[in-house]
Amino acid sequence: MASSKEYLDYVLEQLSASEDITYRKMMGEYILYYRRKIIGGIYDNRFLLKPVKSAVRLMPEARMEKPYDGAKDMLLVEELENKEFLANLLNEMYDELPELKKK
Repeated sequence: MASSKEYLDYVLEQLSASEDITYRKMMGEYILYYRRKIIGGIYDNRFLLKPVKSAVRLMPEARMEKPYDGAKDMLLVEELENKEFLANLLNEMYDELPELKKK
């Protein structure tokens, strides 16, 4: 099932306290970037993040889910109403995220 543009717009609004959030549509889903690093994405109308140490520490109760068959587990973000928490989460994650590979 592909993700809806409406759900993407909702997540982007919740992340609006963070600057430089971008996305790219891929096969009906959306890859999310924070300051040009991949943080996760929207898969089947679920907001999933890379399970870096800081994200796991800040969301100890978060479920791990696969974005699609054969993929690595990611953290399911269910607490979307707290924009301050989400901004802090992305800031904490940033240094642990890999740089994008040059093409």
